[in-house]
Formats: sequence, structure tokens, C-alpha cells
Amino acid sequence: MRACDLLIRGGRIVDPAARRDETADLWIQDGRIAGMGRFEGWARQEIDADGAVVCPGLVDMHVHLREPGEEWKEDIESGSRAAVAGGVTSMCCMPNTRPRLDHAGVIMQVKARAKAIGLCDVHPIAAVTRNLEGRELTEMRELARAGAVAFSDDGMPVWHAGVMRKALEYASSYDFLVIQHAEDKQLTEGGAINEGWVATQLGVSGMPPEGEDAMIARDIMLTRCAGARYHVAHISTAGAVSLVRQARNEGLRVSAEAAPHHFALTEDEVLGYNADAKMSPPLRTEADRLAVIEGLRDGTIEVIATDHAPHHVDDKRCGLSCAAFGIVGLETMLPVSLQLVRDGALSLPDLLAKMTVNPARLLGLEAGTLAEGAVADICIFDPEATWTLERERLFSKSKNTPWHGKVMQGRVTHTIKRGRLVFEGGKILV
Repeated sequence: MRACDLLIRGGRIVDPAARRDETADLWIQDGRIAGMGRFEGWARQEIDADGAVVCPGLVDMHVHLREPGEEWKEDIESGSRAAVAGGVTSMCCMPNTRPRLDHAGVIMQVKARAKAIGLCDVHPIAAVTRNLEGRELTEMRELARAGAVAFSDDGMPVWHAGVMRKALEYASSYDFLVIQHAEDKQLTEGGAINEGWVATQLGVSGMPPEGEDAMIARDIMLTRCAGARYHVAHISTAGAVSLVRQARNEGLRVSAEAAPHHFALTEDEVLGYNADAKMSPPLRTEADRLAVIEGLRDGTIEVIATDHAPHHVDDKRCGLSCAAFGIVGLETMLPVSLQLVRDGALSLPDLLAKMTVNPARLLGLEAGTLAEGAVADICIFDPEATWTLERERLFSKSKNTPWHGKVMQGRVTHTIKRGRLVFEGGKILV
């Protein structure tokens, strides 16, 4: 008689990496996927997944954890708790901490802290330039050896064209991925929300879409010259989607990610001076939102990532013009994104690919698959469950979300990390 550590019985197993979508049992032994099909035997622990979807643990390649330096907003432990509550088992943290992730020692510190917590894999994304100033390259090879999986100055753009060219040329030598926060500050400086009718009505300065488009156009030319891998973070405009589509059609190694708020919300969310809907890049027009969805549908945009950006309440309750940019997203990524399936824009396997195997492959992570022998990182969710989001119940330290009080559909019921159940029924088990 067969035996296993954990049996997940009768769920809809969706594994985009293997193009698998079927109802079956899945069993785990010694922290790895041991088999899939019909299980007959004895299990130490069993989960009834009837009516639920069983998929690889989600991979979020764009998260701000604030540690080291701003732990009152978020830290690696609270961020990991929020991650597993949202079905995320691997996440990549951005370098705009204090100190910045621009030295090997800080990279190793983050990795050691995440390993000690043990809830979620945390992969640092190191800075492209020292102190995110856009002037002097970091020691990228040394940072990669310390554990960095990609490079970005996110929170700031690499504004200097010469420095960006050198970064791309150096990165191409080692096949590093360079991620750009695409914003021409000369066009957007002082802006709070999207430039347009809503900004005019509220009497605040706007950030024109050309600020994003111009930076991407410049970088695509530099990528063509360098032969590098280039990734656009949190793409938000119709023009940017078109530029990335053209670059990919040309055969350039250009990729992009979309954040759920950019395909679910528009600038209208800011009406009433709602600072919880203020982010960078800002929420755009309905035409931009639909263009992002079309980019997801046709494969121009390969990845969905949250840009989880926690802020203390004081940073948001100070007026729209001076409020901090960003929202939390780890616990809302899945239910918000599932609306794309309900609307017919994406199939469920295609949606999950953008949150599992696609980011894992882009970053070279051992994640995003339910193949036999793979690490047992698993998300189980009920796609039909409805619930009302209450910010006070979020696991993140910060509560800055535009979805407070809104009804969500789709809810994570279980998260399994390396074969160990870490989240079940709304509770962290570790």
C-alpha cells in the first residue's frame, strides 16, 4: 500500500507548465510532488479539494518588503505572511530599502532572514546603480553570486541613457535580466495621478503617459544594441504595450509585467481624493486598461505581478498631492486577476501561467510547476468563494488598498510550502 505525507484529493489540477488541466489527486512526499492521478493508499494528512483549483504556488516577481530600514511599513516576516495568505510561495523583493540592495552583504542578509522565517522563498532583486541614483553601476556579478536574481532601480528609473546602455551591455554578458521602472522624470516630476480629465477636476498635477512610453522607447533601442534581456515593470499605457509588442515581434528579448490594479481599475478610482488609489505608474484611462488586458491576452505581457508597496497610514492621509505612491497587493492578486477569466479575456490556465511558470522561467527560479519530483509549492483556491475585503484583516502591516469594503470573488484556502501546510482557512500555521 502506498503512503504519502500529504494528499490533496479530488481538486481541479491546473499546471500551466505541463499544460495539465484535470480533476485528480495529488500527493506529496518529503517536500516534493510524488504523483498525480488516483491515489490509493494511506496519507498522514489529507485535504479535500473538491470544487477547488490546485495550482503551483504563485510567483510574484515585484514586491516591496521594506526591510531593511522601514520595518514599520512591512518586514520580511509580515510580507511572507501576506504572501502565503494570497497563495504566493515565491516572491522577489525590490531594492529600494534603506540601505539599498546594492551590496552583497545586504542581499545575503535578506536571504538569511527569509530562510529563517521559512514561510515563503524571497529572492532579492539588486540595484542596477549605486543608491538607485542612476549614475554608477553596482557590482552586478558579485550581487548575482550573493543571490540576486535580477537587477532594477525600481522606485526610480535608470534615467541616464549612457548608464542604462552600460548596464544592458554588462548584463548581456551574463544573461542577467534588467527590469526598468519606466518613467521619464522630466515629464512626470511633481505629478500625483494620471494627466487628464480627473487630474484637472481634482486640481492636482498629472503624470502623462508619454513619460512611460518615452523611457520604454529609449530602452528598446538600447536593448537592440546590447542584445540584452529587458523587462518593463508594471506596464500601464496603451503606448507602452504597443512598443513592447513591436519589440517582441522584432525578436528582441523584451518582456513585461502588469499589476492587477492597472487592468482592474482606472483613474476614476482617485475621484474623491482617494490616496489609496495613488500609485506609480498611476491608474490610467479605460482605453489604457483595455490595452493592458489585450496585451495579457495576446501574450505581449507575460507576467502578472503585484508591485506590493506597503505604506503607513500617515503616508497616505496627508492629501493626494503629497501622499506616498503604492498599494498592497499580495493578498488581492488572485481574486482581482480571476476577473479576467470571468470576463473571457484569459482562460484559467493562461492566467495562472502568468503568475507561476512564466515569472519562474524569466528569473530562473525552481518554482511554478507541479511536475513529479518538483518542490511541493502549491496554492489551493476556491474560484467561486465571495468575501468582503476588510483592510484590518490583512496580514500585511500596512493597509493601503483601494479594495477595502469591496466584494471579492475567489479565495485562497490552503498554501503549501515545500510540502508543509503554512496557510489554511484564513490562518497562518507556522
